Amino acid sequence: MSTKTHHGSEHHETAAEHHESAAHHHREAAKHYEGGEHEKAGHHAHVAHAHGLHATHHAHEAAKQHAEHHGEPDDAHEDEE
Repeated sequence: MSTKTHHGSEHHETAAEHHESAAHHHREAAKHYEGGEHEKAGHHAHVAHAHGLHATHHAHEAAKQHAEHHGEPDDAHEDEE
């Protein structure tokens, strides 16, 4: 396995872990909100959002690694004009 491929897979795995953490905190936020603990719910919602941002970052990095490793076809963006 090449270094670039391996590095990209690490980003995919890290993105997945952050998505899982975000889901956990969203569930905790819902539980606290239903229980009337709005401050705790807000805390968990904030942490969930942060994990979501980190997941998006790592997904973007994985996509960049893929593009650098495999290149992009010359006509990939012809329909965008």
